[in-house]
Amino acid sequence: MSAAPIAPATRAEALFAPFTLRSVTVPNRVWMAPMCQYVAEASGPDAGVAHAWHFAHYAARAVGGTGLILQEATAVSPEGRISPYDLGIWNDTQVEALRPITSFIKAQGAVPGIQIAHAGRKASTGRPWEGGGYVGPEAGGWLPSAPSPVPFAEGDPVPHELTTAEIHEITGRFAAAARRALAAGYEVVEIHGAHGYLIGQFLSSQINRRTDAYGGSFENRVRFALEVVDAVRAVWPEELPLFFRISATDWLEETGWTSEDTVRLAALLQGRGVDLLDVSTGGMAPKADIPAAPGFQVPFAAEVKARTGLPVAAVGLITEPGQAGAILADGQADAVLLGRELLRDPYWARTAATALGAERALEAGTGVRVPVSYHRAW
Repeated sequence: MSAAPIAPATRAEALFAPFTLRSVTVPNRVWMAPMCQYVAEASGPDAGVAHAWHFAHYAARAVGGTGLILQEATAVSPEGRISPYDLGIWNDTQVEALRPITSFIKAQGAVPGIQIAHAGRKASTGRPWEGGGYVGPEAGGWLPSAPSPVPFAEGDPVPHELTTAEIHEITGRFAAAARRALAAGYEVVEIHGAHGYLIGQFLSSQINRRTDAYGGSFENRVRFALEVVDAVRAVWPEELPLFFRISATDWLEETGWTSEDTVRLAALLQGRGVDLLDVSTGGMAPKADIPAAPGFQVPFAAEVKARTGLPVAAVGLITEPGQAGAILADGQADAVLLGRELLRDPYWARTAATALGAERALEAGTGVRVPVSYHRAW
């Protein structure tokens, strides 16, 4: 970190500088983190299909000046959904519904991205505002699967232990999802390996108790993650970026995954064509003691960047323009991912530009493009 205070102009310059990965240039470093909306149809022909809410939700953030919009965890298969109400990308009907969203995002000068995911043992849960918790088959849910038959929380069912053939099938599902993401118009794909979902479950020795090629040693526990990356990178165009989201630590006293493991995996991912690591933490255990505070996850991103050179995005209680700009100006991360703050304020990027004295960027349409219909307000 810098010892001297960072001037607002320097913070603004860092926050609103473009960032290029492969052939894609994101106009600024204010990015939207994937956040589930839990409002898709749960069953029938429209299960997992985006509708008017999703269009309005993502369109507002694009109009608001967000540089990269990463769509919520989008399931690669029906049983991979976190909840029955999640978006999916396992069929072509879902692709058709996503195209208007990506087209609109691009028209605003932003970059559309999508996070593809499988929830593993944390699948088939209720919506947060309805209490969450496991949803059984009698209520439209299903029995989750996992690397090992270890439930997530007390009272949850014992998940089905995946066979080797089923692991390979899921790997293929990730590749098929990436193909459909391309057809839907996305320019960035992020593989969800964080927050205790399926890929993270394989990484953790706390959860992964397998004795075959997918369990035991570090090399075996990262095998599934690397196979998914290889499968996605094989079908995702060479000129487009691939991200990977990781929980850098489980926040457990005797953790199954540590920051040192994250650095080791980051180096392997970089060698397989991953262009950026989206660094979060937690999610593996329901009662982990997480010392949440402003920017508390940034040091994990900074460590990966310093030790591997792999570009990183920082996330977690980043709310203030000056705070975000300082993280970037200090070289701790290459971009900041905002979650709840962008739920509260879709126009956060424009508000930040004004707060940091970056009106010229607003006027010029660089960094934070203002639609012509809104010019009189800026």
